Amino acid sequence: MLSSSARIAARRARISNIAALRTASTWANVPQGPPAILGITEAFKADSFDKKINLGVGAYRDDQGKPYVLSSVRKAEDKIVKSNMNKEYAGITGVPDFTSAAAKLAYGADSPAASRTAITQSISGTGALRIGGAFLARFYPGAKTIYLPNPSWANHGAVFKDSGLSVQKYRYYNKDTIGLDFDGLIADIKAAPKNSIFLLHACAHNPTGVDPTPDQWKAIEVAIKDGEHYAFFDMAYQGFASGDTNKDAFALRYFVEKGHNPCLAQSFAKNMGLYGERTGAFSIVCESAEEKKRVDSQIKILVRPLYSNPPIHGARIASEVLNNPDLYNEWLVEVKGMADRIIKMRALLKENLEKLGSKHDWSHITSQIGMFAYTGLTPEQMDQLAKEHSVYATKDGRISVAGITSDNVGRLAEAIYAVKG
Repeated sequence: MLSSSARIAARRARISNIAALRTASTWANVPQGPPAILGITEAFKADSFDKKINLGVGAYRDDQGKPYVLSSVRKAEDKIVKSNMNKEYAGITGVPDFTSAAAKLAYGADSPAASRTAITQSISGTGALRIGGAFLARFYPGAKTIYLPNPSWANHGAVFKDSGLSVQKYRYYNKDTIGLDFDGLIADIKAAPKNSIFLLHACAHNPTGVDPTPDQWKAIEVAIKDGEHYAFFDMAYQGFASGDTNKDAFALRYFVEKGHNPCLAQSFAKNMGLYGERTGAFSIVCESAEEKKRVDSQIKILVRPLYSNPPIHGARIASEVLNNPDLYNEWLVEVKGMADRIIKMRALLKENLEKLGSKHDWSHITSQIGMFAYTGLTPEQMDQLAKEHSVYATKDGRISVAGITSDNVGRLAEAIYAVKG
């Protein structure tokens, strides 16, 4: 029989062995990620003030501040459900009726590139970007470096870095003018090594809302061509930006017209409200139908180990909306209505600030476009808005215009005037 001291020693040894096993865990070297910062939505929810305002939301809201489902989408979904369709897999590149309609919407019904554009359905815009990044990392013959506008959508850098590309930035936003740094943008395109890749927001630049004019796009096209660079368009807001799907696709179509063979990430989250359905498309304009066939085969090889086949429900809804003439026309009216509401809220905010006697130039609020606006407010002023006025948005001064309503725009203007003057 072990003595008391021997039992204690044996117990300590067992505890020591357990501790040693723990330190030798398979995941012992996995580092802790950065601590979560209290998010805008969480801070908003914790605020008990009944007139609080959330300007951090990245989804469209109606004039009552409620999530909005388009009537055309509801009708398309009802039709699909009633048709009692099966749930079989789509092909690797998705629902054909959807992808053909998505290409037509993006490039135009009479696009000269129609017969030579390879396209695949994707897991919304993010998935399209990831497929594109992986394809370029594997096959692009030039520098495996992609230049992103500074600033850009927060996820762009991570998507392309994880795709295997080197990520750099080019000048885009001028904080002094709260507008486009056009000279800096052109200079950076010219200074980049030949055959670099440039990520271009087709419309409604996220997060600034600052878009080039048509003439500026033409100059950007020349700089891209002179540098022998490759254009990768991200078009997440077609129709939602100006209310005109053709106007919003100007840059993409102009580049194709001028002889470029760009690639494109499309999303139907914003313009159809299909956020949770994750409906998107990735396409590449090729030199010929024969080249398209080869590119398409490699896209399938990339997609297969990623997720095998894309989801069908959102694609069927988008396809029904785009291919049914009545629903398509209804959708065009609805998407213009959403864009017009955003434009109206911009105008009302500017008008209210001017009525309050603000001496600042707020013209950037209405010259910017799309869901987001850069106000020019400092991080300290944004903190003050939250703490003293229950107005919540990101520290960089970006606001989601979708969070502004006819009921709260006056109070928002008063809050901004109080912290900015």
